[in-house]
Amino acid sequence: MGHCEHGQLTQQATDGRPAVADEAKPVGLLDSVSYNAVTTALDALALRQRAIADNVANIQTPGYHAQVVEFEDALARAVGRGSGVADATVRRSLAPTQLNGNNVNLDEQTTLNVETNLRYQLATQAVGGQYSSVRAAMRTS
Repeated sequence: MGHCEHGQLTQQATDGRPAVADEAKPVGLLDSVSYNAVTTALDALALRQRAIADNVANIQTPGYHAQVVEFEDALARAVGRGSGVADATVRRSLAPTQLNGNNVNLDEQTTLNVETNLRYQLATQAVGGQYSSVRAAMRTS
């Protein structure tokens, strides 16, 4: 992943979710393509938030290139294949640089931050709705 003055971006698990020892596997309604897609999106959006924070923190660092997190196309393909699990990709931005070799644009990072926050809120609501469905199903059993 990317390395910068203020730390390193890492993705801990190959399925896009943080590696957790003995992670419980979702069952029933939560073991679905939509659940996998939403949790993958949440993890990728969190990774994007960290990249944005690193980019803004390094806005004055000579030679620093902004980090870009991409996952939407890979996630769409994964949903089409029926898995809903995809890896996020962190790459260096190819945007033009300033005189000091830095290419972080604060306006772009601010806009991306707002968009990412909104997407994260929507994904969180979707997961909450899925958990509500499971609770309702358990009550009727």
